[in-house]
Amino acid sequence: MDLSADFLRLIHPAIAVTLVLPTVGIAVFMAWQTRQRRLQVAEGGKSKIPPGVGQEHLKVGRFLAVAVVGIELLGITRPMFKKIVADQLWNTAPTKFGLILLMYVVTIGSLVMLYRARPKLWRAVFATLTGAGLVVLSLQDGIYRLDNKWYISHFYYGVTVALLMIFSLAIVQDIYQDRSNRWRTAHVVLNVVATLLFIGQGITGTRDLLEIPLSWQEPYIYKCDFVNKVCPEVPPPAAQ
Repeated sequence: MDLSADFLRLIHPAIAVTLVLPTVGIAVFMAWQTRQRRLQVAEGGKSKIPPGVGQEHLKVGRFLAVAVVGIELLGITRPMFKKIVADQLWNTAPTKFGLILLMYVVTIGSLVMLYRARPKLWRAVFATLTGAGLVVLSLQDGIYRLDNKWYISHFYYGVTVALLMIFSLAIVQDIYQDRSNRWRTAHVVLNVVATLLFIGQGITGTRDLLEIPLSWQEPYIYKCDFVNKVCPEVPPPAAQ
């Protein structure tokens, strides 16, 4: 039994449950408060909602975007490097191994620069690099994807919501500068979709924890015929 491997499996869901998903709830609540205050002020009335709620929503939203991309990278890293170690990729395909490491550096560096960037051109450049790097890394071997059931796949939900968070982070400045509110409307619509995907993440992530075997179960589970849903017979225990 490899307890270290099983512990590493739990880091991703543990951080998602204790940090990311609660932050989603806070961001959604603050978004609703911000909208309610804006509507009340537009109608000429006074609002009991503090005027600083919009800035707090912005701070929480930016943190959430970075956290979602980070948790996505964390989730794909363990199975990817497990496959890399099993295949000894540094010997069998050193160029590919080097490119994977380089892609990690580019993706994380681009995310940091996107968080700090203000000019539209650089926000577009760093958002594109972050998104492209995330997709390339996510499609490496060894990651549990459920390609044949992509519509209920925790992996595909996660990649999609991470890309939406990257886009939201990239358009923050445009939301406040656009008087036509087109960027604000796009932000609202896309983040409603993201919220639904977060709910789906909670459901599919729980399912995947049941489907992905523990280290001591793997030798038996991977002998099963997943198409016909048949597993080999387990011999009875030897008589004492």
